[in-house]
Amino acid sequence: MTDGWIKAIGMMSGTSLDGVDAALIETDGVEVRRTGHSVFVAYDATLRERMRACFGNRAATNSEQVVADDLTSVHVHAVNMLLEKAGMAAGEIGVIGFHGQTVFHEPAGRLTRQIGTPYMLAEKTGIPVVADFRLADVAAGGEGAPLAPVYHAALMKSAGVEMPVAVLNIGGVSNVTWIGADDALLAFDCGPGNARLDDWMLRHTGTPVDMNGATASSGQGDAMVEVKFLEDPYFDRVPPKSLDRDDMAATIDGLVAEAKLNVADGAATLANCTVAAIVAGVNHLPTAPKGWFVCGGGRHNQYVMAKLHARLGVPVHSVDVLDWDGDAVEAECFGYLAVRHLRDLPLSFPGTTGVSEPCGGGKLYQTKKTA
Repeated sequence: MTDGWIKAIGMMSGTSLDGVDAALIETDGVEVRRTGHSVFVAYDATLRERMRACFGNRAATNSEQVVADDLTSVHVHAVNMLLEKAGMAAGEIGVIGFHGQTVFHEPAGRLTRQIGTPYMLAEKTGIPVVADFRLADVAAGGEGAPLAPVYHAALMKSAGVEMPVAVLNIGGVSNVTWIGADDALLAFDCGPGNARLDDWMLRHTGTPVDMNGATASSGQGDAMVEVKFLEDPYFDRVPPKSLDRDDMAATIDGLVAEAKLNVADGAATLANCTVAAIVAGVNHLPTAPKGWFVCGGGRHNQYVMAKLHARLGVPVHSVDVLDWDGDAVEAECFGYLAVRHLRDLPLSFPGTTGVSEPCGGGKLYQTKKTA
C-alpha cells in the first residue's frame, strides 16, 4: 500500500441494536479529514430480535450465520446509500472498516465474538473490507475494547480544546477516553449505557428507546437502587477494563424489579445508574478532565446529559459543538482503523485495552476465495 490519503467507509452496529451507521472519511492512518457524509439504516424489529437471540453465544451456530448474512445485507444497503449521498462510485473507496455485531465479549476468557460476513460485504460492494478488529487484541491479553480512543485522540488534536479532556461514548455500554496534554491515553468501559434503559422501554412501551429522555424526566429515580448498583466490584477494578452488553443486566434488572417501579420511575432510575457509572469512572482518571465531550446515541437523552453536567461539575457537551457528527463518530472510527490496518499501524495500546505493547488488528477480505 503506497503512502497517501485513502477514502474509507467505516461501519458500526452497536450494542443498542438500533441499526447501522456508515460514514465516509479520508485518512492516511494518522490524520483525518471528515467529509460530513454519513447515513443510518435502521434494523427492522424482526431482525433486531433475531440478533438479540444471538447474544451470549460463545460459539457460532447455523442459525446465527443466517442472521449474520441478513445484517450484512443491511450494511451493503448502507454502503450504497452512502455512496449515492456522497456522489461517489465504489471504485473511489479504498477500504471499508466493518465492525459487525458483538454478540459475546469475555476478555478474561480470551474470547470476543462479532457476527457479520465480511467477504459478502466485499463481494456485494466491490470494495476491500477490513474486519475482525478485536481478535488480535484479545489474543494478546487485551480487553479487545474500547478501540475508538486512537481515533478520538486524532480528532482532538485538531479541535483546539484545552487538555486533558474526556470523550465519552454512550452506546449500549458507556466508555470513556481520557486524553492528556502529552497525548497520553487511558480508556475503559464505564458501565451500562443505553442498553438497560432501552430494554426497559421496549418491555414496557414497545419502543426501544426513551426519546430525548422524556420518560426519565417525568419520573423519580430510586436512590437505593443506584447505591446497590454501585456496589458491583467492576467499579473498583483498575482500568483498562471492558464489559459485555449484558454484564450487570441480571443485577440491575433485579434491583429495579424488586423496587417495583413504574415505567417513568424505572426509566429515571436506570438513567441515573448510567450516570453514576460514568461518574464513578472519574476515580480512575489520572487527572480530572477540563471538559467532557459526548458522542453516541446517549447524548440525545437530555435527562442523562443534564445529570452528567450536574454531577461532574465541569462542562459536558455533545461532540457536535466541535463540528463532529456525534452519531457517526464510532462508524468513522472503523474507517480510520481499517486504514491503520492497511498501514500496519497499531489499533490498541496498553492504556486503552491493557495489551503489553501496541497491538495491530483486523483482517483484509476481498473475495470469498481470498478470505
